[in-house]
Amino acid sequence: MNFTFRQLKAFEAVARHLSYTRASEELHLTQPAVSMQIKQLEEHVGLPLFEQIGKRIHLTDAGRELYHYSCAIAAQLAEVEMVLDEMKGLRRGHLTIAAASTANYFVPRLIAAFCKRHQGVSVTLEVTNREELLNLLAINAMDLAIMGQPPTSEPIAHPFMDNPLVIIAPPDHPLAGERNIPLSQLSGECFVMREKGSGTRGAAERFFAEHGVALRAAQQMHSSEAIKQAVEAGMGLGVLSMHTLEMELLLNRLVVLDVEGFPIRRHWYVVYPRGKRFSQVGQAFLDFTLQEAPHVLRAPPLTTGRDTSPALETPT
Repeated sequence: MNFTFRQLKAFEAVARHLSYTRASEELHLTQPAVSMQIKQLEEHVGLPLFEQIGKRIHLTDAGRELYHYSCAIAAQLAEVEMVLDEMKGLRRGHLTIAAASTANYFVPRLIAAFCKRHQGVSVTLEVTNREELLNLLAINAMDLAIMGQPPTSEPIAHPFMDNPLVIIAPPDHPLAGERNIPLSQLSGECFVMREKGSGTRGAAERFFAEHGVALRAAQQMHSSEAIKQAVEAGMGLGVLSMHTLEMELLLNRLVVLDVEGFPIRRHWYVVYPRGKRFSQVGQAFLDFTLQEAPHVLRAPPLTTGRDTSPALETPT
């Protein structure tokens, strides 16, 4: 076989995303250019690597076998780039970060602050849900991940900032402005929740179950933005991170309910595979996140539907 690194890189991206569109965006190529790379690779291999069923593409047996080896090759090439970057010092380099979808509300600001300090560094940010983050960690497909609920096994996780989960409602909800609402009083309320596999949903379900209260997830949405719109429209209550609510609270489009036991106190974590060998830029970003993130990023004040409440504390 005689194929190029460019073809293999295009294949690895399409196989990981199972999407030509997302792969082309990641590689900064047009979709026809990526399709051509895959077509040429299939001609060299002599076997189809993808098959289309309905509107989705899937790896063939040959594709799955090649993907296994392409991940290993990509990791080796990344290590070569890392060694060369270390020889040049931290003047330039590339960083790949994967973040839970809720973290998308603050991670770009964190990256911007880091890149302002290290102007030769370029960053790729992939935003997805917790389950996909765990898959990316398992195949070492990024430098670092940022998530609210790290796995309990292999990867290493460092907490770097508070991540309080709160219950939100429209300003005209009957419970808005009430103090110390018993959790049991919410048993008859409908909730608009994230999809199964979301860290936010998992934390809310565990909290309600531990207190013996039923959580009625009447509606399911795949983004925090959709949940905020649904709650604002009166479709139910929601549970979200305070980091997603700054604009809505400022404009009084949503309120935080003062519910017994809330906020659920969680943390944001920076996560990476055990044994990960960092490039200089990767180590610099890890250090920057642990030391500077609480000061660069702050959640909006933790206000409920009443006049005053304490501000959210962040670790120093």
